[in-house]
Amino acid sequence: MSKQDTPEDGGKPAHLRSREVTEGPERAPHRSMFRAMGFDDDDLASPMVGVANPAADVTPCNVHLDDVADGAIAGVDDAGGMPIEFGTITISDAISMGTEGMRASLVSREVIADSVELVAFGERLDALVTVAGCDKNLPGMLMAAIRTDLPSVFLYGGSILPGQHEGREVTVQNVFEGVGTHAQGDMSREELDELERNACPGAGSCGGMFTANTMASITEALGLAPLGSASPPAESEGRTTVAERAGELALDAVENDRRPSDILSRKSFENAIAVQVAMGGSTNAVLHLLALAAEAGVDLTIDDFDEIARRTPKIANLQPGGSRVMKDLHDAGGVPVVIRRLVEAGLFHGDAATITGRTISEELAELDLPADETLDDTDFLARVDDPFHEEGAIKILRGNLAPDGAVLKVTGEDQFHHEGPARVFESEEDAMKYVQEGGIESGDVDEGTSSGNQTGVQSGDVIVIRNEGPRGGPGMREMLGVTAAVVGQGHEDDVAMVTDGRFSGATRGPMIGHVAPESYVGGPLGALEDGDHVTIDIPERRLEVDLPDAEIEERLDERERPESAYTDGVLGKYGAQFGSAADGAVTNPGLRDR
Repeated sequence: MSKQDTPEDGGKPAHLRSREVTEGPERAPHRSMFRAMGFDDDDLASPMVGVANPAADVTPCNVHLDDVADGAIAGVDDAGGMPIEFGTITISDAISMGTEGMRASLVSREVIADSVELVAFGERLDALVTVAGCDKNLPGMLMAAIRTDLPSVFLYGGSILPGQHEGREVTVQNVFEGVGTHAQGDMSREELDELERNACPGAGSCGGMFTANTMASITEALGLAPLGSASPPAESEGRTTVAERAGELALDAVENDRRPSDILSRKSFENAIAVQVAMGGSTNAVLHLLALAAEAGVDLTIDDFDEIARRTPKIANLQPGGSRVMKDLHDAGGVPVVIRRLVEAGLFHGDAATITGRTISEELAELDLPADETLDDTDFLARVDDPFHEEGAIKILRGNLAPDGAVLKVTGEDQFHHEGPARVFESEEDAMKYVQEGGIESGDVDEGTSSGNQTGVQSGDVIVIRNEGPRGGPGMREMLGVTAAVVGQGHEDDVAMVTDGRFSGATRGPMIGHVAPESYVGGPLGALEDGDHVTIDIPERRLEVDLPDAEIEERLDERERPESAYTDGVLGKYGAQFGSAADGAVTNPGLRDR
């Protein structure tokens, strides 16, 4: 061991806590249990590396993770470690989308982090390889690694390959939007069925720059995963190579006692935000990076995203804003080609640390990347001095509807300005019914309201969905079903949405989420009424309603807070613990009280 001296008794180095369960005569019963599982003396004398694996048959994102974990296990074993695989949960965001089940999504981030922390703590593991596929797996695994501060390597399961439909590449985003197109009468049921059957051809996470691929890209920028590890497709030899290397790196991190606290810094998080905004990454990454920074004790606020986005141009154009997917980026060199351009432009800290023990710039120098000029032939990568947009994709809006901020990802015109009447809904279900059925059924809203008198989504509308925040939901559901239906009906640019819930990384259009404070805890979104005039101004970063402060306060005083539908069970427990979206919606009590 390079940092720690080996004890005179020939046992493990003193800093490895697995000694507590493997060494000395008093641990004979413990060793007996290990021997029952096939471990031998050499294993018991080696560092114990936990391989956290959320493999499951509930989503294509995770269905193949046993194979990915096997690669990591082989890497750990070949490097002289004792791999110990254990499982944890996953929730399929795409399958739970638009249902009550989506309330479990953000909760699963917390459960994953808590469960991995518990196993690592209870079994006295020395290191971790954290494997992830679906959206909340990634931040959950990263939170656990940071919280335990064990030598850890993050391992992504990889992206799905695009499907083929009518001579073009398609993803599940196209299917969600196809639902709206079908409801509008512009796509037949047979066409929608054909699209459904071709969009998802195999294993892997959703293919565009949606939440999973965004977070995987961010892990490279944070330094917790090796450069180039995010983009190899799930079903490729490259993914196996990445998995084996992750196992080997875990042993290197143990030998050098290299921990997340040695890697993560303010620079790391600024790098992660720079990659997010330059690549048009998911709004969910705002929530997750705030939570990760809180776990790491790094001072990060929602305003940092806007500050970095203002100076960092958008230089990648992938779905949902563009047409290309993660496989296309991989073929062009992967996330490192984006990072290289940002480093050369002085927009990324090349001296930030990584899990390998080398800096980002040193790692870039080791990679066999395409020459930068050859990338000019692509239609989805731009140079910093000739970007797709002068500013990054993430915008933080404030105003009398969002005193603590709200989050927007620009997928179209970045000088967008929108004014229109509010169409207010107390839940996602009511909004979806309105969008899909061309209005609200009698009794669903008060008689005489503007929504009740509408015959469907109208150009200029501002659809408002409240009571969907971290506590009010509970669980801060994603609204891809509604947003995709709006876009699918041809309203990508002329209908906006505002919610205290979240959006999928596949959402596009002027959709504003994470409104804080949320309506359930008294946020001003709760004061809105149908017909109120709402202004969204991206250049000015404004989200406002044309009402005096006194009237907003009077309406809030008169409003009765809705009762939560979940007061017990896992949703009641975690829902009561969630903090504000403006701070990452964390449940860890030590972080919320800082």
